[in-house]
Amino acid sequence: MFLVYKPEGQAEATRWRYNPRRLMSVEREDIERRTGRNFSEFTTDVLQGNSLCRRALLYTFLRREHPKTRFDDVDFFWDELTLEYSRQELIEMREKVASTLHGAERAAALEALDKDIEDAFDDTSVEGKAGLPIAD
Repeated sequence: MFLVYKPEGQAEATRWRYNPRRLMSVEREDIERRTGRNFSEFTTDVLQGNSLCRRALLYTFLRREHPKTRFDDVDFFWDELTLEYSRQELIEMREKVASTLHGAERAAALEALDKDIEDAFDDTSVEGKAGLPIAD
């Protein structure tokens, strides 16, 4: 999965690979303090669109590149920040849908996933099966 940030006026989006298992312990602890959630709750809330959690995640990635960034300085329009599944993650989801759903529901879900797969960013940094972004 990718965290994609494209602030107004920036020509190209910034894309970070988001894998909760690849955040440093100090980053995870900071996220827990800032959001008031344990890390498992945080990862679920990020996927569900929780504003504070997404802001904390953006802050974490921005701070890696700009260590003096302050949390209070991280402010964005909601449409400037998105989460996108990689092509590999979508293919994994497609396999699950194909084996679990039936009939019209299956056909509609596969059609939507096929379109998403066509447009998805290919994450060549991952070998084998891609895991979905939920922390253990």
